[in-house]
Amino acid sequence: MAGLRKMLLQEQGRLEKILQKSSEQLKAAPPGKLRLSSSNKCVQYYYCEPGGKKNGQYLPREKEKLAYRLAQKSYDEKIMKLAERRLSQIRKITEDYDEEEIEKIFLTEHPERQKMIKPVEPVWEQQLSKWAAEDYKRKEFREDMPVILTEKGERVRSKSEKILADYFYQNGILYKYECPLHLKHFGTVHPDFTFLSRKTKQEIYWEHDGMMDDPVYAQNAIRKIQAYQENDIYPGERLILTFETRKLVLDTRTIERLTYRYLL
Repeated sequence: MAGLRKMLLQEQGRLEKILQKSSEQLKAAPPGKLRLSSSNKCVQYYYCEPGGKKNGQYLPREKEKLAYRLAQKSYDEKIMKLAERRLSQIRKITEDYDEEEIEKIFLTEHPERQKMIKPVEPVWEQQLSKWAAEDYKRKEFREDMPVILTEKGERVRSKSEKILADYFYQNGILYKYECPLHLKHFGTVHPDFTFLSRKTKQEIYWEHDGMMDDPVYAQNAIRKIQAYQENDIYPGERLILTFETRKLVLDTRTIERLTYRYLL
């Protein structure tokens, strides 16, 4: 399952925080346990101290806080036990789990033997090549627009898009420029760049909004971002966003960080 290791590591982090919190609370917990008894539809609390009475000592209302602390202690002990068990299971899985292990079996075969084998599922390079080879209709350019060409020889609409396209091309990152995407309740959009994620096998979209100091442009950009979100495509997941104004230009370091975080 693509992304399973990442999900397991996220769950591991969550459980480690829970374990730490429960452990800290238990350090301040009183000794002994709480016993509850119902009599005439009334619940009574009993404090079972170590070495004390078997059924415990009755706790009057003025000692209700002790009962609450003992109840919390019992709960925290159960949480700690469960968290420790689940963490042990997750650590065993993540130590040995490799999301690309099935693909590696094929790739470690002799090249001549690979020609004789049909993999149980296409290897990543096959999936990526097939995706990149899919034909699509691009947006038309207005006649009065300047001709800006990338190193790949592809025409783009702005110098910033050329910077982005050249960076991807130089780093061997396949993309589709202005590939149409239909967003429900909004219509067809043409993301500046579309990528195929190796981890999730889903498409990732990169939108560069280069005139954010223009109120009309900014309003339209925000409407489009909202449309992405209404179609379950969220920034930081399957949507990468970069912005510019006349004074704040696109920074190559930002491109590098976002590429490393989401595309590699």
